[in-house]
Amino acid sequence: MALSSTGYVLTSVLVGLLFGALLQKSRFCFVSAFRDFVAFKDTRVLKGVLAGVAVMTVFWSVQATFGYFRGFWTPAWGVGSVLGGLVFGLGMTLAGGCASGTLYRAGQGYVQFWIVLAFMFVGYVLFAFAFPTVESFYFTPLNPFEGQTLYLLAPFSPAVTGVLAVAIGLLVYAYVTGRGKLPDDPSDGASAVADTRASTALAARPVNAIGVGLRGVVDELIAVARGVASDDRPLTKRLRDPWDARLAGVAMAIVAAGWFWVHGHWAITGAEARWAGYLLALTGYDAAGVEYWGSVLFFDGEITVTVDMLMIASLIVGSFVAAYLSGDFRVRTPNRERLPNYVAGGLLMGVGSRLAAGCNIANLFSGIALLSVHSFLAGVGILVGVYLMTHYMYREVGCAI
Repeated sequence: MALSSTGYVLTSVLVGLLFGALLQKSRFCFVSAFRDFVAFKDTRVLKGVLAGVAVMTVFWSVQATFGYFRGFWTPAWGVGSVLGGLVFGLGMTLAGGCASGTLYRAGQGYVQFWIVLAFMFVGYVLFAFAFPTVESFYFTPLNPFEGQTLYLLAPFSPAVTGVLAVAIGLLVYAYVTGRGKLPDDPSDGASAVADTRASTALAARPVNAIGVGLRGVVDELIAVARGVASDDRPLTKRLRDPWDARLAGVAMAIVAAGWFWVHGHWAITGAEARWAGYLLALTGYDAAGVEYWGSVLFFDGEITVTVDMLMIASLIVGSFVAAYLSGDFRVRTPNRERLPNYVAGGLLMGVGSRLAAGCNIANLFSGIALLSVHSFLAGVGILVGVYLMTHYMYREVGCAI
């Protein structure tokens, strides 16, 4: 969608500023969420991701039911979805930041993430020129299935499907978190009666685990609410201090609901790939003559600034403003020994995001909430990539998982 309406322009700027501020203030990054969980079992950011996805699923499913949205995210899917996600997951872990994390840290003054971003752009350019070959030998054979979302496959309205999806996700989360809090097998082989009782107890363990996990979720919600209500810090200090990732995840879901209404799903790397073509066109090169830019990313063949491009540029500005006002902004020079990580990670992210038809935001945050079949598969690939690269990078000290 080209910049043709002042309302769309102002909305895209506002949404980008809000996203940038929320990401920076909560240090919200998908690499941190998954890497820290694998390496240290740290769930600070992961809980924010899960809360955001759950709230956004409910919001978007209700919006879709009443027609207040711009379409679902349904790329073609297959083995290529997983492989593309794998490449992106490896890259973002190696680089130390996901697509959104790279942008907000760039706005916060981290030079290394400007390097990552630059080489992501190199990856976009390389992919654009290789697209006809990739289309023939990768997408066509490996993603042969037409894009689908469970909202359209299920026999219910999107609102009902969305609520059911969140309920199922909550039960799975409760089981996983509650299982570790149950006592060990009580029988200890003492007698046949004890063994019988133990068998009965073991059969009931899944239900008990879910119950314990749900109580844990309720307790955590109550603790968060009480923490907010009892916070007696001055407003200026609250704004300056880091924000709770769970609250930030919910806030981003609400902002994304507005973006879903005026534009569509929230994505990062697609807009960045458009920026790559636009900047190349500014040099005098015929970017519109390159099929990927002229026919795929810019549908009418006119290389121009679009609202999603303006949104992600505003995201960097929003992060800068939030960091500056909080006293967090300063230019941070990169560790020279890690420069190869930034270069290789950026390239893998740029190419991987195109192979996966999106990044962590498009697939894990937006796509999961939109119940996109492709995004579920790409999400699996991303998580496997993060897991493998985390174990490689922490091979000398080991990981918790």
